[in-house]
Amino acid sequence: MSEKLEKARLYEIKEAENIPQEEKPAFHVSAPVGWINDPNGFSVFKGKVHLFYQYHPYSRDWGPMHWGHSVTEDMVRWEQLPTALAPDQEYDREGCFSGSAIEADGKQALIYTGVTTEKLPDGKEEIRQNQCLAWGDGKDYVKAEKNPVVTGDMLPEKCSRVDFRDPKIWEDNGTYYMIVGSRSEEIPGQVVLFSSENLKEWEFETILAENSTGEIGVMWECPDFFPLGNKHVLICSPQHMRAKGYEFHNGHNSVYFAGEYDSEKHTFEKDAPVSLDYGFDFYAPQTTLLPDGRRVMIAWMKSWDNCVINEKQRWQGMMTLPRELEYRDGRIWQQPVREIENYRKNGCSYQNVEVGESLSLEGVQGRMIDLTVELLNTADAAGGDEFQIELARNEEYTTLFTYNRKKHLLEIDRTWSGVVRDVTCVRKIRIPDSGKSLKLRFILDRSSIELFINDGCQTATTVIPTPVEADEILFHSDGKALINVEKYDVVL
Repeated sequence: MSEKLEKARLYEIKEAENIPQEEKPAFHVSAPVGWINDPNGFSVFKGKVHLFYQYHPYSRDWGPMHWGHSVTEDMVRWEQLPTALAPDQEYDREGCFSGSAIEADGKQALIYTGVTTEKLPDGKEEIRQNQCLAWGDGKDYVKAEKNPVVTGDMLPEKCSRVDFRDPKIWEDNGTYYMIVGSRSEEIPGQVVLFSSENLKEWEFETILAENSTGEIGVMWECPDFFPLGNKHVLICSPQHMRAKGYEFHNGHNSVYFAGEYDSEKHTFEKDAPVSLDYGFDFYAPQTTLLPDGRRVMIAWMKSWDNCVINEKQRWQGMMTLPRELEYRDGRIWQQPVREIENYRKNGCSYQNVEVGESLSLEGVQGRMIDLTVELLNTADAAGGDEFQIELARNEEYTTLFTYNRKKHLLEIDRTWSGVVRDVTCVRKIRIPDSGKSLKLRFILDRSSIELFINDGCQTATTVIPTPVEADEILFHSDGKALINVEKYDVVL
């Protein structure tokens, strides 16, 4: 074990003891101490689900990237494992950036981006990003003797050697494939494809997809590529996008392309991009395939531009609840992993409740809950334009979800959630008018709210810094509204 890796492992053990566990999320992966961002290596190995992540233990801000590590048997209860990788080699001394994992030859192989600097002929130094390999047993990992295994010199001539990162690996009929985010002098965002027979020697295959119109941000980070239903899906996280109606928001987005993939010719005919999440805090999603056939996705529950945590908090960053993906009716549907239902307790439900100016319901409160609210679309519920739900509320704090029936817009507003910085607090989502009732499922875990709209047709993820004692839930309507409510505590 290198000195840097041992230092990180000892530091996280010592410092994590000083962080009260009641301020951490109960069933979302979070930093043991310091900072985390992108999920890495989301995979199954020897019957357990492993999740690695970008990690800087020594500060709650981004720094030289390590790989943190958690493991679970049901994707709800997570066990913290020791730091898996540290930037301790010449080829990754500037950081072990994002990547993926796969089981091969009875071992767990980690593929990651090693970042270093190279001195140019004019004497200047420039960043170099290459793909590296490490092998392990599910807890301890040793970097390959020959690294990097894929370098920027293997790319077409005009592709960037500076922005070439985030490999995602899979196996198909005995061949390993890897996609990597990239860009070129002419194209601001690309995904490139490589192949290998042994994970050690790789060949460049093709540019699988690219931002040919220039409208989908710039660098395409954290790509993922997999079959889903009768389609193939490419996920990526484009940087520096401009808002386009209600479909995208300004800044760093996460989108997917559905399309047709020819695995022999390695061509991907993709449809238009679609947002993966419409909230404030969702980036760099990665998927894995479970042994039972479910495709499950997890993402970093934060944005690069917003910081809403408590000033005294010594950790920053957490992951979403893993989500089951399904492709139907021309889009991806997302639902919380069904295992969360094993932890639901103290259920209560109400049917056809009339909502007026303000309504609270006995037993409907809490900050670790699974709450479904159905706004009925019936003749009895006619009248009024706006229906509103307040979550994580008391006299001082609240987060608002307001639905405009006529405009079919859902607005999220965390202005009064305890935010003390000039960050984005309002976001609007256009919901397709199905003519049916509106179903909103909220999963709350202390400092987060994940919303699944109409059985997962759309999602919206929001981090809030609200003290946990603010646990009231209120309903409001400016006219007659009828709702069904089902609420459970999530108890681990």
